[in-house]
Parts: sequence; C-alpha cells; structure tokens
Amino acid sequence: MPEKRPHPDDHFQNGDAKRSRSNQASPAQDLPNGSMIEDKAEAERKARIAMLKAKMATQRSGAAAPLTPSPISPAPAAPSLPTATPAVQNDASARLAALRARVAANTKPSVEEKPKFDMAEAIARAKERAAAAGVLQRPASPAVVLAPPSQEDNFGRARGGLGVGLHPALLGDVSVTSTSSRGRQAIAPKFGTTIGNRRLDAAADATKERKKDLDLYSKTVDLEAEKKNPYYDPSFAPVKERRAKPLTFNPAGKFIAQAQALKEQEHLEAMKRKIAAETRVSNLQEDLEKVFLVPVPPEIEWWDEALLTDKTYAHFDEPGKSKIDTEDSLITVYIQHPVLLMPPQEKNAPASKPMYLTKTEQAKLRRQKRHADLKEEQAKIRLGFKEPPPPKVKKSNMMRVLGELAVKDPTAVEARVNREIAQRAADHEAANEERKLTKEQRAEKLRLQQEADAKKGIKVSVYKVDNLCYGKHRYQIDVNAKEHGLTGTVILHPQLNLVIVEGGAHSVTAFRKLMLNRIKWTENVAPAPAKEERREVEQVWLRAEDEEGKPKDMSLNKCTLIWEGEEKQRAFRKWTSKVCETDGEAKEALKWNKMENMWTLAKSMGRIS
Repeated sequence: MPEKRPHPDDHFQNGDAKRSRSNQASPAQDLPNGSMIEDKAEAERKARIAMLKAKMATQRSGAAAPLTPSPISPAPAAPSLPTATPAVQNDASARLAALRARVAANTKPSVEEKPKFDMAEAIARAKERAAAAGVLQRPASPAVVLAPPSQEDNFGRARGGLGVGLHPALLGDVSVTSTSSRGRQAIAPKFGTTIGNRRLDAAADATKERKKDLDLYSKTVDLEAEKKNPYYDPSFAPVKERRAKPLTFNPAGKFIAQAQALKEQEHLEAMKRKIAAETRVSNLQEDLEKVFLVPVPPEIEWWDEALLTDKTYAHFDEPGKSKIDTEDSLITVYIQHPVLLMPPQEKNAPASKPMYLTKTEQAKLRRQKRHADLKEEQAKIRLGFKEPPPPKVKKSNMMRVLGELAVKDPTAVEARVNREIAQRAADHEAANEERKLTKEQRAEKLRLQQEADAKKGIKVSVYKVDNLCYGKHRYQIDVNAKEHGLTGTVILHPQLNLVIVEGGAHSVTAFRKLMLNRIKWTENVAPAPAKEERREVEQVWLRAEDEEGKPKDMSLNKCTLIWEGEEKQRAFRKWTSKVCETDGEAKEALKWNKMENMWTLAKSMGRIS
C-alpha cells in the first residue's frame, strides 16, 4: 500500500495528534474569523525567527545569557460578527482554545546553557589518568589550549564532524606553534614526514625571500662598482631576467631538404668508400710491380746536394761549359750513370704454359660466352639500338612459323624457305671471306710471330749432310729456312755439307723436323731437260748424275744433328749458301761469324764414323 502524502499542518501538530482529513473543513475555514487565526500563526513564526537570530548574535559575541523563548502574546480578540449567532460564537471560542493548546504543546522548550568546555582541564585530567595507569613513559608535552568548538549550530542543535575537538589521547604528538588574533592556537604534528615537508616549504620560502633581496640589491647597487671590490664574488651576482623565446616556425620543405642533403651525403660517402677500396687494390698491385722494377736514377745524388748550387748535372754534360774549373774542386766532369740492362733470366724466360681445358669445360665456356652475347644482343634490340632479326625459317619449322600462309600456298612457302636458306649460306661464306687475311697480311702476321719467338731466346742447331748433289734437297733447305725466318748458312763441300741455322725456338724446332724426318735423303732423280744448260756451270761433284748420265747412288746419304744450343745473339745477318772446294775456304767462310769450330766438329765426327 503506498505511503500517505504529508499534510501541510504536520509541523504544527505532535506525532500523536491525528491530522484532519482532506474532505473535512479546517477550523479556519469553518469559522468566520479564520483569516485572523492565520495572521496570529504568521506572527508567532516571525517572533520565533527573531529569537533565533538574537541567540546566534549572542553566541558570536561570547555572551552567556540564557536563551529563552519569548512568550507568545495573546492575539487580540476577534470582533464579533453582527451576523453570528451566540451558538456559533461559543463553538468558535471552544475551537480557538483547543488550537491554542495544541500550538503550546508543539512549541519546544528553551535550551539550557551548557557549561563551557575547557580543553586544558580535559588534557590535564587525561594525563593524570594515563600517569596513574603507567602508560606515559616520555616527558609530557606542553599543554595545548584550544578554542572550544561551538556545541550548537545556528538552530540550537549539537554538531559533529569537523566541529568535534581532538581526542585527548592524540594530543601527545602535537605542539602549539602560534596563537592567532582570535586567541586560538595552531597545532603542528610531530610526524617526521610532515615536519620534513614543512621544512622544504620553509626553505622554498627562504629562497624566494633571498631572490627578492637579490633583485632589490641589483636594482639599488651599482654592479660595476661592486665588481671593483676585491672581495666581490661573481658566483653571487644577480641572475639576469629570463625572457621567453619567441615562436619560430620552420619554412615549408626545410626537413625535406635536410633529408635530401643527408641522402646525397650518404651517396657521396658510399662512392668514396668504393673509390678507396679500388685504390687500395690498385696500390697493392702497384706495390707488387714496384718490387721487380729498378728505380730510375735521380737527377742529383743525395751526396751532391750540398755541393751543387743549381741542383743539377746539366752543365757537366755540355763540353766547355763547366762551371767548376778550379783544381781544388770536389766535383769533376767524370760522372757516369750506368745504363739499365734487363736481366737475361727475365729476357729469355719461357712463357707460362697455358692451362688446357677438357672437352666438357671448353663446351661450357663456349656456351656461357654465347649466352652472354645473346643477352647483350637482346638488350640492344629492346632499347632500339638495333633492328630485330627476321625469323629463321627452316623446312622443319615453316608450318609452325608461317602458319596460315603455309597452309594456303605450301609450294610458294617452300620456295621462299629455300631462298632464305641459300641466302644464309651465302652470307656465311661471305663473312668468312671477309675475315680471311690476305697474302701480305698472313706474311706480316707470321713475321711478327717469328720475331716475338726470337725475342724469347736464340736457338742454334748444326747439321751435317753427306751429299747435297740433288737439287731438290738444296731447294727444300733454302725455302724452309727463309719461310721460318731463320738466319745461317749452308757450306757445300765435296766431302761433307754443313748446315747452320739460328732463330726462335718454334722455327728451329720446325726446321729440325724437316731435316731429320721430312726430307728423303736417299732420293735422287735426273734433272729435267730444261735445266741441262746449267750443268756446265755447276761443279761436277754437285751434279745429280754421274759421267754416264745416270743418277748417282744416294742409298747411303744421311743427315746428322751434331750440335744445338742457345746463343746470346744472332751470329748471321741473313740466310746464305756458299760453295767451298777446300777445308781452308770453309773455315775462312765461317771465321767471319765465329763458327769455324763447327766445321772442325763436323770433320771429327766424320772420321769417328
């Protein structure tokens, strides 16, 4: 069941009194003089408010006068209504008396004044009780006199919370620090954390005061005069006033430019590192080369630097222009710088033999080279530097490459493919002919190769031939020696024939194969009729036929290698041939080239055999 609504007249009635029903008329409404009763209640309320205000003023001023409610003055009697009957007036008087009794019963009695609370006396009594019980072991703290809190609020009721005084048992850790103008004493706790915090606050206050003094000092004292004082300490100089820096805005693109500069710097550093690495490698290679190089003679020797004024030997090279002509001079014209010669072991050092690859390695190397060339060709075509080649159509792929065209007219397509095949073959042959060297170019190339072979070292070989009457043998010796770039001579003698050749290793090796393997020394054929005219000019022992005109017997003819070796330089300037009838002529012919000992060696080998 819901609660009943509060009645507006509840504050005038006791809890035991029963309030009137809402459908029942009130006395004021029933009585003709109801407005007068309402005025009386309003007057009582105003009188009570005035009493409470006076009570509050008395508490603030410290007066101890008792607060007693003023008696309610009786309201003046309502004038009788001329129209009211006596029965009605009696009923109204009875109701008025009942209402006055009810209001008097609801009025609260006056609050008696309580005795003033004495804090010092309460603390003393608490300490006495604690001492009697043996609780206090430390010296008693000074008494704290606190202002007694008001025990009543503005409406005469007791208040709690912050208005309640401190318990006596907690007063041992407090101390009185100061007394206010109203007579109250401030309380400071003795806890270490609180005391430390208050010390910091006191130090901050002292620093502020000191700064104020310094500011006042800097404004009133002349600093220039103070600096001249011998006891002036610059560490205690007044601090200059700090001013707030103005706002500075970065322009657009500043940090982008910085990032770009950093990227460029990093790129430059990378290039420097790369160049330094390449330089280190090249320096290592140069150092390795310098180990085997002979330094060039200096323009002036270190022991002559203090004796020459112009720091050069130029005036000694020109005859008749020497600047030093005195007899006691320390420097003369006899100064010789030796000519640098290449060591013979380096000049004649054989070339390093190349490493031969296997068939599989050769095929792999060729495949890799062709692949690289193809990649380069594709790159040129892709960049537009070269036109793409036409498709290579063969009979095996013409149906796949040409497609519909081959299906429509296969005969024409086949003819076209045949023409392209023939054209490719012709182009191939033309390219070969274009790369082929001419006769002069081949001869020049061979000459350069023979000279390079001879620079590595001069090889010498000496052969002894029993009989050289057959002209073909003399022709083969002469032509092969000239083709291989050899120098030397052929000594034709009735008893024996001496062949001396010199040149590069490759040429001498080829000539040795010719003399010992290729020429058939037992061969002899009668000369052609056209050559019969020269028979009278040639010596008899050089003719290929005997007196009867038959070919001589050459079955015992042979060629022998009697000596081979190396020489410092060539002994012959060109290839020659000479006929000598006697031994003296042969030695005299070889004497100019310092090869006469070879004739002696050949003769001795003939006697031993």
